[in-house]
Amino acid sequence: MKILLSGTASDSHTWNLVYVELFLEELGHDVVALGPCVSPELLTAACRRHSPDVVVLSSVNGHGYRDGLTAVRRLRSGTAPSVLPVVIGGKLGTTGRRQEADVDRLLQAGCDAVFGDDDLDALRAFLAARAHGQVPA
Repeated sequence: MKILLSGTASDSHTWNLVYVELFLEELGHDVVALGPCVSPELLTAACRRHSPDVVVLSSVNGHGYRDGLTAVRRLRSGTAPSVLPVVIGGKLGTTGRRQEADVDRLLQAGCDAVFGDDDLDALRAFLAARAHGQVPA
């Protein structure tokens, strides 16, 4: 599959993106990596330009929830079809704990899955299901 990999708007970290890009490529996916500090507008334009099969957002600065919510709302506001899977993972908050209310809001806003910072197996399973035409729960 073609995967659009992106950091979030306020996250300037790159090591997570390099790691996830290598992980996805090892799984056999074609990766278009946008890099860090990607605004919702740039993300939306990249989706139009590259027509990915999946969008993967990654964050480690602790603001992934806020930035991810803004990004997915922008994507779902008519610029990206609702059938385009969007997932987010990494360090999504500053408390160090997964906040279920934040996860629920990300899902309600249009994320298809929300992963923690150590959920690579779950991401692999999600992508495998998508590649086989299945919609993971």
